[in-house]
Amino acid sequence: MDASVFYPLLTFTFVYSITPGPNNLLLAASGAAFGYRRSLPHMLGVSLGAALLLLVVGCGLCAVFDRVPLLHTALKYFGAAYLVWLAWCIARSGNAGNRPPTSKPLRFWQGMALQWINPKTWVMAVGIAATYTPRDGYFLHLLLAGLLLVLVSFPSVSVWTLFGQCVACTLRSPAAIHRFNRTMAGLLLVSLYPFAFEVWDCLCA
Repeated sequence: MDASVFYPLLTFTFVYSITPGPNNLLLAASGAAFGYRRSLPHMLGVSLGAALLLLVVGCGLCAVFDRVPLLHTALKYFGAAYLVWLAWCIARSGNAGNRPPTSKPLRFWQGMALQWINPKTWVMAVGIAATYTPRDGYFLHLLLAGLLLVLVSFPSVSVWTLFGQCVACTLRSPAAIHRFNRTMAGLLLVSLYPFAFEVWDCLCA
């Protein structure tokens, strides 16, 4: 990959991976509730799922949505509803010490599946496929971009998971942990604001 493409792509993937969004907010909450080690499958699912979505989008999924726009609309509404439900679960949860024994972190496949309903990941995938994959050697560049995304995103999501774990170690009282979880849930809802504006525009049209 040419340096003129590699460094801008590296910057783009880092900014996407490290900035707040549904993935990082969920992982911060998971780190606080379950710790870094138990959150590893979720983290791997996020990193590999984002790369897989990039490859599928780059191979023409957007063309399918252009032909069947209802499919894209249904995916967005389902995704928003699922993220709202996750926010509700986070808001009601406590720390690891007062969770029920059956409570578990998200699994690997759940972390992967989340990428298909995460608006931020879709923006990333479309942006990379459209901007950072030259026509010459398109599929090779697409594969390299997917690999770079995994290499950049995993350390980035690790930071958020460790942040959540550190918060849980610092905030000893259940009430403080509960406030942290409600804050993460609120920020997760705020991250859906582009979808909320889109719905509002449709209602007002």
